Amino acid sequence: MINNEEFQDEIGNNHISTNAENPVRKDAFDITDEIKIDKIKKDVENILITLGMDLTDDSLKGTPNRVAKMFVKEIFGGLNPAKKPKASTFDNNYKYGEMLVEKNIIVYSTCEHHLLPIIGRAHVAYISNGRVIGLSKMNRIVEYYSKRPQVQERLTMQIVQELQIALGTEDVACVIDAKHLCVNSRGIGDIESSTVTSEFGGKFKDAQTKREFLDYIKLETKF
Repeated sequence: MINNEEFQDEIGNNHISTNAENPVRKDAFDITDEIKIDKIKKDVENILITLGMDLTDDSLKGTPNRVAKMFVKEIFGGLNPAKKPKASTFDNNYKYGEMLVEKNIIVYSTCEHHLLPIIGRAHVAYISNGRVIGLSKMNRIVEYYSKRPQVQERLTMQIVQELQIALGTEDVACVIDAKHLCVNSRGIGDIESSTVTSEFGGKFKDAQTKREFLDYIKLETKF
């Protein structure tokens, strides 16, 4: 009979999510970033010391502080709702009614199972329902939801849902093609494989519209 630790390893090693939203505690932002950095710094110091590293070495002295700042300010900064980009939209005064596709948006995220990088590209599209959004805002939405411990399926869905809310339309799609270093650099150690996820809303569920979008992006992603 499988025990709880083995079950948790099965979930993590097979990259299975048990929550459609990022599992963040309600008190996650009751303390400041500075306090978080100080607490994480001490934890990183303990990890390195436990591994046998000499933290008096000039190369390692600043590592715990650098890692702590990176966690809070950079790679997990998207956990903080205060950093959510304002998705400004505008009237579609020029009456553009065709598909708009933003290709090859760089994705830097972190696998929540092993805390190793996810690196790839997102392709996002929408069909205006009277509102349009600035192109850079699409990139910023991808970045915001990427900067947190993630699973790729959830990230793909979050991008679509955020744009649907901002644009007031279901007609949004996203495809992400990414490498997971927890697959590429450990475990099976397959350096060539990548993972493709997709989420199609509204008109993009129609086979012809979906095919048009996929033809635009062609999934010939290079890393």
